[in-house]
Amino acid sequence: MSERKLTGIDRLLLQADRALRTLSPGAPCHGRPSPARDERDAALDEAERRRAAGLMRVNHSGEVCAQALYQGQALTAKLPEVRGEMEQAADEEIDHLAWCEQRLDELHSHPSLLNPLWYGLSFGLGAAAGKVSDRVSLGFVAATEEQVCRHLESHLERLPERDRRSRAVVEQMLEDEEAHGHAALEAGGARFPAPLKGLMTLVSRAMTSASYRV
Repeated sequence: MSERKLTGIDRLLLQADRALRTLSPGAPCHGRPSPARDERDAALDEAERRRAAGLMRVNHSGEVCAQALYQGQALTAKLPEVRGEMEQAADEEIDHLAWCEQRLDELHSHPSLLNPLWYGLSFGLGAAAGKVSDRVSLGFVAATEEQVCRHLESHLERLPERDRRSRAVVEQMLEDEEAHGHAALEAGGARFPAPLKGLMTLVSRAMTSASYRV
């Protein structure tokens, strides 16, 4: 039996389903166990707990953005193989989403209330990049992952040293994000110029600051 070809309406419905699962608490299902599973949950004082929760909230929001970005790009990708790569990357990022949400729950905190806004903005950016060309779309992924890696590296410096559970999650995320960025460039992604990356950094900082607090 031949595989049914998805129509535009089918793809929109799938995108809506993905958005609901991304933004609904407890909805993400992950294939890999959390990297924190073998780490002891150290007793953090209130200031350390709040700092760790804020940083993990930012990381969770980053993964919400990643889901939206990849889904937007998959919707408008020109080549089927590029669409497949975007959808596969989104599936891999679900692990990160689930790990961050789990750690937030352990820290008696919650995801950012601004996540629906971040999802909508990121989806629009991803769809726009895909409309321009697959090369630009892949380049946007590479540039975004570069920004994400910088954030994760800074978070490893700022997380409480004894919070090994959060640190284990961030370390694995950093490894995965670096691999996604390299894969996007190897697939033919455009290398974005420094001024454009600088603008992306400013936007990222604004989103990070808002998500840390709310």
